[in-house]
Amino acid sequence: MKSFVCRCEQVVAIVRKDFVVSLRRRAALAAMMMFALTATAALSLSTSGVVEPKILSALLWVIIFFAAGAGVAGTFDDEAQAGTLPTLKLYADAQAVLFGKMIHVLASLISLTVFIVPTFLILFDADVADGLLMVATLLLGLIGLSAAGTLTAALTTSAVAKGGLFPILLFPVTLPIFLPAISLTEAALTGAAFDGGSLVMMMMFDAMLVTAASILYDYL
Repeated sequence: MKSFVCRCEQVVAIVRKDFVVSLRRRAALAAMMMFALTATAALSLSTSGVVEPKILSALLWVIIFFAAGAGVAGTFDDEAQAGTLPTLKLYADAQAVLFGKMIHVLASLISLTVFIVPTFLILFDADVADGLLMVATLLLGLIGLSAAGTLTAALTTSAVAKGGLFPILLFPVTLPIFLPAISLTEAALTGAAFDGGSLVMMMMFDAMLVTAASILYDYL
């Protein structure tokens, strides 16, 4: 019990540290938001007439994926550049480091999504028919993206061509999440009946990604 409490304290400390650092250096979040705004504006201006809900859903998740990649790839950059990553692993358990980083990434992606979705709906003149389904789909998608993104960022921290390698490694891992997410987002936009199995599939794959990240991070 004491070990669990200690690990939770370490996770909270790492989340707090990353939050303070992100406030001082807002470049990552600004890069994600600027990419999202630019991509959304460009896509809305290049499309004419009414866009089908399925296409809108796919475009929304494409924007979220690449906007997230603009910031998540640098999750471990501060420690890597300062040479403090080994020190961090000495101070805190490896699992605490992983989950602290993962929670911070998830919070950043939620902030990004809160900015992206209203902007996307306004520029594409779209409405959400089922808000609860939309929120559930976005949250499940972001949890999986956070788990996969944090592990991929750890794998590519020392890579020379990290900017190109990160999305190449991340996309195949997160594809099983995006496919049901696009379908559920379409149902949320149109108000049509949706397959509950898709939500269950997303939950299961999120659990698999978090578990895999927890197992693999100890060997990095």
